[in-house]
Amino acid sequence: MNRVQKMIHNLKEKDAETLTMGGATAVEKQKAKGKLTARERLDRLFDRGSFREIDRFVAHRCTNFGMDRVEIPADGVVTGHGLVNGRPVFAYAQDVTSRAGSLGEMHAKKICKVMDMAMKAGVPIIGMNDSGGARIQEGVDALAGYGEIFFRNAGASGVIPQISAIMGATAGGAVYSPAMTDFVFMVKKSSHMFITGPDVIRSVTGEDVGFDTLGGAVTHCTKSGVAHFACEDDDDCITNIKALLSYLPANNREAPPRALSEEPIHRLCPELDTLIPENPMKPYDMFDLIRAVADHGTYFEPHSLFAPNIITCFIRLGGRTVGVIANQPKVLAGCLDINTSDKASRFIRFCDAFNIPLLTLADVPGFLPGIQQEWGGIIRHGAKLLWSYSEATVPKLLLITKKDYGGAYLAMSSRHLGADMAFAWPTAEIAVMGAQGAANVIHRKEIKGADNPEAIRTEKIGEYNDLFLTPYIAAARGYIDAVIVPSETRNHLLDALDVMCSKRESRPEKKHGNIPL
Repeated sequence: MNRVQKMIHNLKEKDAETLTMGGATAVEKQKAKGKLTARERLDRLFDRGSFREIDRFVAHRCTNFGMDRVEIPADGVVTGHGLVNGRPVFAYAQDVTSRAGSLGEMHAKKICKVMDMAMKAGVPIIGMNDSGGARIQEGVDALAGYGEIFFRNAGASGVIPQISAIMGATAGGAVYSPAMTDFVFMVKKSSHMFITGPDVIRSVTGEDVGFDTLGGAVTHCTKSGVAHFACEDDDDCITNIKALLSYLPANNREAPPRALSEEPIHRLCPELDTLIPENPMKPYDMFDLIRAVADHGTYFEPHSLFAPNIITCFIRLGGRTVGVIANQPKVLAGCLDINTSDKASRFIRFCDAFNIPLLTLADVPGFLPGIQQEWGGIIRHGAKLLWSYSEATVPKLLLITKKDYGGAYLAMSSRHLGADMAFAWPTAEIAVMGAQGAANVIHRKEIKGADNPEAIRTEKIGEYNDLFLTPYIAAARGYIDAVIVPSETRNHLLDALDVMCSKRESRPEKKHGNIPL
């Protein structure tokens, strides 16, 4: 074996050693939990044979507490780039089998490098988190590493899509980077996020809580809203990440990818003519409308378990990606509240950042009343929704199906907040409030002084219904562009999207606004 052959042989040996990660025992322990290893996760994410690893031989520089005698393969994180469905993506996956995937100085530098490269290339970055947290032996260097990552998360926001997959433990300072990214995936029963764990909480507050209840996937998808997806296992998580990427552009200067379809673009949706129930007290499912107008009847829904009285999802219309925000009459009558305002506002701002047109489907009786809502800051949170719609410059389409009352009418992408095309069904009711409340206010004295107050109240409610609870006054003012037959909805939306897809809108020059966080 000559010198060059020996060098190549040594390289292959080093490669093979690194690929064993934390060793057979640690790998088997990971698999026994039903989890994939870091390298297996990347293999499932990227198209076969397309992944190219970066910094495989990076090593830590810590000498404290005997660390100078400790080798950590790839320093506990695998980084690189490849193709996902033929499109370039950068990614990193923490390797919990190697020193618990703990983050130290060089571990963080590897992550920062691929984040910087993703920004330069203008492609998405995906982080797979499975770590024991900061490497305590490295002290402030580990903390500095987290800070460098957070700084890059903020800088990349709105420039390239950032996706986090929580596929194991993520605690303490490690939780903030995922929270700063655009979408967070979690895996049921095997992933957790929390600032302080159950033991600390028990000792400080006396509260007894388990890992899953405190910071599991379902908890963060239903209660905190930190996570967008609760996946069944690692494979399901990766499959859903790929599905999400298919709707998104690579960066903020590109349009989302346009899908080809054999389905007729223009078609009627006859089922929509009977969607609104005859009984005004009976709810209907807004997903029936979404499925009817979407290409192939399909949608992709982040935050499906959080604040379900509003729907946020991606669909395609004529192959184009569209972000949908819709009140859900089946849940709390589709009322807006603190959580729905936060959920919708963040989704709107993401779509606006990445050139994704917005479609708002409005059926809303108002903001949810109550002491807890008021004390919880519904004014401030509701203002985020108003702000986000007003700030958005992508094409904005509005369809009002039934109720659209008061401040909620304004907040749900009204013409006054910049909707480019506003449609209404004949069943739409656009007013300050519902007929019963309006009659009680306007005719209070007349009703109170009548011999038969209920008869007068019923009469006045009917008058208000006839006068105001229609879409035609708003249409007469130009606040609604067209009152349309429900079955023709898809065709109207497609034509509006086609004509508005070249929209250009400039705003006053400024560093940034001060959104009411």
